[in-house]
Amino acid sequence: MNMKVSLKHVTQYQYSQDVQLGPQLIKLRPAPHCRTPISSYQLTIQPRTYFINWQQDPFSNHVARLVFTEKTNFFEINVELTAELETINPFDFFVEPAAEHHPFKYEANLMAGLSPYLETEPCGPLFQEFINSIPPEKRRTIEYVVYLNQLVFNRVRYMVRLEPGVQSTEETLKLNSGSCRDSSWLLVQLCRHMGIAARFVSGYLIEATADWHNLNSPTESQENVAELHAWCEVFIPGAGWVGIDPTSGLLATEGHIPLAAAPDPSNAMPIYGELDVCEVKMSHKITTLMHKS
Repeated sequence: MNMKVSLKHVTQYQYSQDVQLGPQLIKLRPAPHCRTPISSYQLTIQPRTYFINWQQDPFSNHVARLVFTEKTNFFEINVELTAELETINPFDFFVEPAAEHHPFKYEANLMAGLSPYLETEPCGPLFQEFINSIPPEKRRTIEYVVYLNQLVFNRVRYMVRLEPGVQSTEETLKLNSGSCRDSSWLLVQLCRHMGIAARFVSGYLIEATADWHNLNSPTESQENVAELHAWCEVFIPGAGWVGIDPTSGLLATEGHIPLAAAPDPSNAMPIYGELDVCEVKMSHKITTLMHKS
């Protein structure tokens, strides 16, 4: 059954004094490749002393660039959107015959565009051991991608982590735990080391019911119906970019609404900008209203 979801996301920054904000880059609008129909979208900013320019970054993500004309002691970003959660079959794609089995090679005309998504970081001992544990056998490509996703899902225990940034692959494997962004970055690097172009994705995850995601979530997140989330997308010739979520071990479906996709997490940050030195208190809240359609 299809669902219509109204989502409201409020992010607030409270500063210890009046500060001058540098240009603020907001990537909180559904990305052009979002498969879930978005019937309405609105971005509201406080304070209102700003100029806004909508742009697309080098990776085709929508970016609102804000320039503030006056100092302020707070900054609020309010996103409201309506999504039509129509059932998506994540396996509804074709694969080019030359890429039907892994390992495969990308054609020369694809390599120029995909090269940033094939760059790998140096392997630490734990990551190298993780890679070496994967049998070097020929498999159907989609089965192989699902297999890699399952490896990370089974290895990394999901946890809510409020610290900024993304753990290194070595740190995530040492702890055997991490946030969705940590496991997603591990999966991105794993896919690239296996010759599969991969990118990091930040977005909203909307769940109509408490099902697969919450089975692997800590208790404090199990009542969330919508949340900021991160996952991975791999490029398969013929299919294009295919979303895989190491937090669930499954492919991305209609509940995954991408906001930004990039070669690395720093270029997929939902909010980025500089400001004067001060103390900052940040809070954000996502609420939803669902209707059967």
